[in-house]
Amino acid sequence: MKCPYCKEINNKVVDSRLNKDRNIIRRRRECIECGKRFTTYEHIEKIPVIIIKKDGRRETFNREKAKMGILRACEKRKISINIIESFLDKLENDLEEFEEKEVSSELIGEKIMKKLHAIDDVAYVRFASVYRDFDDVNDFISEIKKVVN
Repeated sequence: MKCPYCKEINNKVVDSRLNKDRNIIRRRRECIECGKRFTTYEHIEKIPVIIIKKDGRRETFNREKAKMGILRACEKRKISINIIESFLDKLENDLEEFEEKEVSSELIGEKIMKKLHAIDDVAYVRFASVYRDFDDVNDFISEIKKVVN
């Protein structure tokens, strides 16, 4: 590790601590040459999950894009942002633990709909209407009948 002050590479670690989530190590270092201290952070490099879209395109999983879709579905519903954030954390962890690093957008959409169905039926139907590309009112009626039964 190069000292940010004198650019020398000789330094020693004087303190190491895990962050509260226990996934990042904070290290205090002291430069052997100039004696100044600096902090570095060490974390595991994650391999991005690739999403295979319906039309065959591939793109990296975008948490913010998923979050915006869920927030739109939950708009004006009594659903805490903390519930949404913890669900997104779990979704990301599930995706990272898949053996395959390419997953279909259908799998992600179904996971989101399953969770929304458990939380709030209105949010579920809203999300499903966009995800499943409802064409008319009959599609809504059909989905609502499934929810009611």
